[in-house]
Amino acid sequence: MDQTLKSFLDRLDSLDFGGTYGSDFFLTWEKSWDELRAVFTVADALRCLRNNNISARIFDSGLAVSLFRDISTRTRFSFVSACNLLGLCVQDLDEGKSQIAHGETVRETANMISFMADVIGIRDDMYIGKGNAYMREVAAAVEEGYRAGVLPQRPCLVNLQCDIDHPTQCMADMLHLIHEFGGVENLKGRKIAMTWAYSPSYGKPLSVPQGVIGLMTRFGMEVTLAHPEGYEIMPEVEEIARKNAEESGGSFKKTNSMGEAFRDADIVYPKSWAPYAAMEKRTKLYEAGDFDGIRELEKEMLAQNALHKDWECNEEMMAKTKNGQALYLHCLPADITGVSCAQGEVSAGVFDRYRIRLYRQAGYKPYIIAAMIFLSKVKDPAGMLNKLYDRGTPRMVE
Repeated sequence: MDQTLKSFLDRLDSLDFGGTYGSDFFLTWEKSWDELRAVFTVADALRCLRNNNISARIFDSGLAVSLFRDISTRTRFSFVSACNLLGLCVQDLDEGKSQIAHGETVRETANMISFMADVIGIRDDMYIGKGNAYMREVAAAVEEGYRAGVLPQRPCLVNLQCDIDHPTQCMADMLHLIHEFGGVENLKGRKIAMTWAYSPSYGKPLSVPQGVIGLMTRFGMEVTLAHPEGYEIMPEVEEIARKNAEESGGSFKKTNSMGEAFRDADIVYPKSWAPYAAMEKRTKLYEAGDFDGIRELEKEMLAQNALHKDWECNEEMMAKTKNGQALYLHCLPADITGVSCAQGEVSAGVFDRYRIRLYRQAGYKPYIIAAMIFLSKVKDPAGMLNKLYDRGTPRMVE
């Protein structure tokens, strides 16, 4: 057996992750340490199989359903790629072309799309208090349908980004760090700066910064959250980060200075987001159908953003990091000064220097999603990976 793959199987044998079988993936902090490690390990194992031209198809046929309530490139194609890797085809649910537009209930829709579905992936990130709750409502509906015998199998649900967390993104970010720093054990004590950065656009979700502080604090890292006054995130997620840091031996700090956050950082993650209070107000305005109020709020927030154009990841900021060589992360697409906008989150020079590594960072997401599905659907993941290797079906006939 390939020694790299064998090392992954040996690692799986040392972990206690039985709770992943038949489960959904909503929030990273709902998973145990071993369950998170299992996702990383299976993701690496699946990548190893593909790199060795071995098919990882565990399904001969089957359906995956995607529902994107927000625009997407990387996550949409990562979900399709992950499902295809495992042998599933994907059908995107267009709510405007379905009976949802005529008032069909969540419970009914969830069952109607799931007769032959093995997984449902949902992105619903724009409205505070809505996205994660909707995903759980769908999961409860298919659970009811399965228990009642309506559905022959119970599709697992994967959170492709909600109002609280972006687990597939943040888990991909973490796997990138594991590889960049030579193992999860080398992340303890590393400083990561999760900072707000200026953007000429408004209304970007909170789920990436929240997901980052909620996950990175699990690994004993020194996590600093930085933003201008008025750009707070959900206080309950900050509390989760504090608790995680205490348990892992790391730290969680807040500052209103980008420079302070960057100082001696090993990793920087400058990313724009909308204030929690503004996103709450926006949600209420949409519920009330107050489109004049929404337009006024947008003007106010763009004006507020413009007061903080100095929150840019540039060469001056990067020079403050450890040896001036911190690893730059971004979930993409970044607002690049002089390229995608007049002034944005990151200077063109910094972005271009890290561009290839950013693409590598993004490249872990399909494997993370595939691993989440694999662990939910396969009772003995190590055994199945071994079977796939022994079977040796070529992914591509040469």
